[in-house]
Amino acid sequence: MQYFAKHYDVIVIGAGHAGIEAGLAAARLGAQVGVFTINMDWVGNMPCNPSIGGTSKGHLVREIDALGGEMGKAADANTLQSRMLNLGKGPAVHSLRAQIDRRRYSEYMKHVMERQENLEIIQAEIIDLTRTDNGWQCLTRLEAQYSAACVILATGTFLGGRIYVGDVSYEGGPDGMFPATALADALKRLGVPTRRFKTGTPARVNRRSVDFTNLERQDGDERIVPFSFDGDYQPKNVLPCYITYTNSETKRVILENLDRSPLFSGKIDGKGPRYCPSIEDKIVRFSEKERHQIFIEPCGEYTEEMYLQGMSSSLPEDVQLKLLRTVPGLEHVQVMRTAYAIEYDCVDPLALYPSLEFKALPGLFGAGQFNGSSGYEEAAAQGLIAGINAARKLQHKDPFVLDRASSYIGTLIDDLVTRGCSDPYRMMTSRSEYRLLLRQDNADLRLTEKGYEIGLVNAEKYARLLEKRQQIAAETYRVSQVSVPPSAALNALLVSRETSPLQTGCRLTELLKRPQLSYALLAPFDPDRPALPEEIFEQVEISIKYEGYIKRQAAQAQEMRRLESKKLDETQDYTQITGLRMEAQEKLNRVKPQNIGQASRISGVSPADISVLMIHLRKQEAQTRATAKETAGEADET
Repeated sequence: MQYFAKHYDVIVIGAGHAGIEAGLAAARLGAQVGVFTINMDWVGNMPCNPSIGGTSKGHLVREIDALGGEMGKAADANTLQSRMLNLGKGPAVHSLRAQIDRRRYSEYMKHVMERQENLEIIQAEIIDLTRTDNGWQCLTRLEAQYSAACVILATGTFLGGRIYVGDVSYEGGPDGMFPATALADALKRLGVPTRRFKTGTPARVNRRSVDFTNLERQDGDERIVPFSFDGDYQPKNVLPCYITYTNSETKRVILENLDRSPLFSGKIDGKGPRYCPSIEDKIVRFSEKERHQIFIEPCGEYTEEMYLQGMSSSLPEDVQLKLLRTVPGLEHVQVMRTAYAIEYDCVDPLALYPSLEFKALPGLFGAGQFNGSSGYEEAAAQGLIAGINAARKLQHKDPFVLDRASSYIGTLIDDLVTRGCSDPYRMMTSRSEYRLLLRQDNADLRLTEKGYEIGLVNAEKYARLLEKRQQIAAETYRVSQVSVPPSAALNALLVSRETSPLQTGCRLTELLKRPQLSYALLAPFDPDRPALPEEIFEQVEISIKYEGYIKRQAAQAQEMRRLESKKLDETQDYTQITGLRMEAQEKLNRVKPQNIGQASRISGVSPADISVLMIHLRKQEAQTRATAKETAGEADET
């Protein structure tokens, strides 16, 4: 028999990476929050790679931290190994990645939520969701009714989940969990536009059964950069990773058994992640390659489980074991968890506003893989924004929306709600046209003030930001005033770095602009250099070396914001605007962009179509002015 249990301001369905950040953000902004999870022991679970960060994903984590989120702190507190990727390239693509102790990470996040004021976490499966006059009502499997003004769907890969291993398939969630089947049906009844996506994960193997003798060992960085700007935890390198490769025998085993793969037999309908294919997909798509790189990574400090990054598969269990044993180091491997693919329901993100609220269902928000993305970091970023905006809706405040020029979070969400996605969306540095502005090293300088303004960042953290800005400005000015005279030692350095020696003195700024030189190399010739944190020198050096490029991107960002200031009527029927091509009319009516800037990024809307929209807006503005003038004239006559 159903009974009413409790009312919350915000209900979050799911306690994965999106649900955690959503619940914490809303609670920290004063909302009374209930977070529901099918299994309390799997809060913040990492069913795929036990790592945080990576190319562009590290940017997202540092932005989450800058805004007042939790993921960066949790990663720092549970790091097994930390590395800064892409150091051989420019600073725009430097990305932090950490191997994480997955069980400790889960325990950390569960404890943070348990201690969070205004937040209650409940083990219960939500099986129905209905609209009411005052918001939303949720029904649990045990027939308890909960109500809320706002609901955030952060269901991950559980929604309508189905597992595939060879010929075997069954309803299920990740890591042997129950799926959320009833909720999937409830959302369809609500008219939520869902579709099927697919992802997968590799086998986990026992460390004792791996022969590391001839494998390439990969250690963490000597200088570890934390994800969090707060410095609450100093990560340490605890365990190494290893690298091995597939070979022609691996390829042969896979090709001989392709007919047993649900991916190629047509059993799986869902679209898989384009940039993280299974090993059988890689063998087929990149048939010319003789080998593929495999990373053997620890799952925790106190477990022998190891993760085989790069070997995701849905082949039958016997084939998986056979192909694994063709790989050097894995000849006698013992599989602890079989690889599998999982198919699940997610929403078409074009149904969402940039605030992540549904356009047609006020008070309902989506976050994470439910929105068509992949990855823990993408999920956490969306959860943070959904949680903020659910709380702000209750407080009758404008939505908090980050634009593309402010952050990777803004780019991620804009891509989803403007362009949509036909397969699981993965963040990449190449997706941002402003990536030199949006480096992982300056996330706090870009976003911490915003976090302070909305109430997620405390006064102490904001004061540290102001001090950092002052130190950067002072050191930038000092460097511009320092004159370095020529000397035998300096010229020897310059020649060794294959750059021109000095004939006369020059400003230190000019030397720093040379790509062959760095702050560290020039330290002996800068005796009055103050003792400042390394991050201050990093900011000054980047701003000097890339000054021209940064100014150019800043100008582009300003133009983008100018277009975004030109608002469009969301009720506009674009078939009524003369001059728009039919494809543009169709796409504009589907997305209903909020401004010209967003309209310009819709696939199928050309620059000529944007010109038509600009003319239409000018005509509307002229008509509005004329009407206002006429009304004023009538008032004067009266």
